[in-house]
Amino acid sequence: MQLRLATFNIRNVTDRYDERKPLLGAAFAAISADIIGLQEVMFSAPRQDDYLSAQLPERHYRAFTSRHAKYTDFGNAILCGVGDVLAHEELRLSRGRSVQRVLVALPGQFTLWFANTHLHHKPDEPEVRVEQAADIVRWMAEAPAADLVAVVGDFNTPPHEPAYAVMLAAGYRSAYAEANGAEPAVTWPSGIQAPTMDTDGDPNCLDYAWLLGRGKVARAWVAANEHPAGDPTIFPSDHFAVVAEVEIGQ
Repeated sequence: MQLRLATFNIRNVTDRYDERKPLLGAAFAAISADIIGLQEVMFSAPRQDDYLSAQLPERHYRAFTSRHAKYTDFGNAILCGVGDVLAHEELRLSRGRSVQRVLVALPGQFTLWFANTHLHHKPDEPEVRVEQAADIVRWMAEAPAADLVAVVGDFNTPPHEPAYAVMLAAGYRSAYAEANGAEPAVTWPSGIQAPTMDTDGDPNCLDYAWLLGRGKVARAWVAANEHPAGDPTIFPSDHFAVVAEVEIGQ
């Protein structure tokens, strides 16, 4: 069975949101993921997870949320449009962060754990991300067995940082690197120009879809990475999405 999995930091409602909102909706529809992990989602009305789900009504996405410990109208969400969701669980991480996971029963008697996270953002504090990644790895290892485990999200971690190595040491494979031989050069920043834009850090690959278990990557790509003709200062988000098509059971 082939699944399309994705991760996308949608940059809440800042950075010229009224202008980029239709671009965000179109990019989400083009990704057309079976399951997607979203970061920086606003849950106050009108909810961004509802807006994005409405772009693909035929998928009947079920939304599962994980709110920031301090800013409770803000957080992460999993949108699942395939299989039967048997469980939704959450682990609180340091600095108000979290990781969430759903256990999905898929056609063909396959099972999938799909986890979504957003790690600490300060570039000069990689040790915090190491601790958070280690907590995620340990939590997933304690979960009931499934055919495939996917851990996606904005790790705020370039490939040369130790949190990336934590995932590799636990046996996880980066879907994008497996399909393409290396990580994308950049998933943040997109190139968006705005008074509120994030400038804390150098351009790099920060977003990943990690896999463990019975899943072969057919292809993987960066999405939501185009600006409208004539305006190179506006993008769907300040991050690009990472998308992977995975053959489960391989």
